[in-house]
Amino acid sequence: MSSLLSDQLATELRTINAMVHIYCRAHHSISDELCDECKSLVAYAETRLDRCPYGQQKPACRHCPIHCYKAEPKAQVQTIMRYSGPRMLLRHPLLAIRHLLNERKPFPEKPPVNVSNRYLRQQATKSSPTETQ
Repeated sequence: MSSLLSDQLATELRTINAMVHIYCRAHHSISDELCDECKSLVAYAETRLDRCPYGQQKPACRHCPIHCYKAEPKAQVQTIMRYSGPRMLLRHPLLAIRHLLNERKPFPEKPPVNVSNRYLRQQATKSSPTETQ
C-alpha cells in the first residue's frame, strides 16, 4: 500500500484506509474504488503519519498532544471513524481490535527527537553511498 511507511505506521494507514473504504462505499461511490475526495483524505493521512514526530511509538491521534491534522480533514476523519468504527469489527476485526488496543497504550508526553519516519528515511538516503557512472 505505502512505500513510505512500515511497522506500526503502516498498520495505522491500513486501518484508516479500511475505515475510509467502508465510509466511501456507503456514502459516495458504487464501486469498490474510493472517490477522489476519499483518495485525497487517505493520501493526507499517509503524509501526516509519515511526518508524525512520535515515529513508530505513535499514540492514538485522539490522545496525542500534537494535533497534526488541519480542521477540515480532522472533521472528515472523525465523521468517518464514527460511521466506520462499529462496522470495522465485522469487516476487519483484527485491525479494529489492534486500533482499540493502541488507544490504551501509554506513550511519552514529549516526542523523542528525530524519530519521525520521514526524518529517518531522509537520513538513510543521505548516509547511503550514491553510485555515479
